[in-house]
Amino acid sequence: MKLLSTRFQIPFLCFILFSGQGVFGQQPKISSDELLKRSIAYHDPQGTWGSYAGAFTVVSTRPGKSDRTSRISMNQKNSLFRIAMELDGVRTALQMQGESCSLEYQGSSEFSEAIAEQHNLNCERAVMWRDYYSYLYGLPMKLQDPGTEIDPNVSLREFKGSEYLVLRVTYEPETGKDTWYFYFDPITYALSVYQFYHDESQNDGEYILLEGESEIKGMRLPEKRSWYTNKDEKFLGADTITDGGL
Repeated sequence: MKLLSTRFQIPFLCFILFSGQGVFGQQPKISSDELLKRSIAYHDPQGTWGSYAGAFTVVSTRPGKSDRTSRISMNQKNSLFRIAMELDGVRTALQMQGESCSLEYQGSSEFSEAIAEQHNLNCERAVMWRDYYSYLYGLPMKLQDPGTEIDPNVSLREFKGSEYLVLRVTYEPETGKDTWYFYFDPITYALSVYQFYHDESQNDGEYILLEGESEIKGMRLPEKRSWYTNKDEKFLGADTITDGGL
């Protein structure tokens, strides 16, 4: 695994200011399509995500809970997703191969209904994990998926003391009901923050900070993702890629 820095490069600041794409009170002269295109070129320059086949390990931390280690395996062309998790000495695995589901507890596909209920071992959960990790680690590439509605206007927004180019994204009703904002570094176009609301007028939902990068088969994926509530900035947890695997 190769870790890459996402810090702003100060020498390029003058270029940004004089190119008409300044972030200090100016309207950005870039379309939403172009911003997304440049961000995808940064994160997935070889167009790997759509055919990605490999695995990586994620350690999840939550306040007051034990860390969970997950080995995530994907083969996009074969519609395969598998997550093998270990928490407090208990090993579970959930897999989707197309629409077929398989489940394991402590390495065995034979287990009681009580065990299944206790450890959320069901096909609905397998679909949830597949959609969850495929979406979050597939960003910004997943913003090209059908059902995604991107506001054509790029906005400028300050967040935690830094300026970003921001895309507002909603989804067709059958895809999703939340409103999302994606924050991009105005120099590299790296995705740096994303935020969602169930009801923006209530300031609900969460924001996710991305820190560091892991290079996996030529892609730049976020090394660490940390969740906070929008309303009171309560820390909810973090996922950290610990190796790039295959």
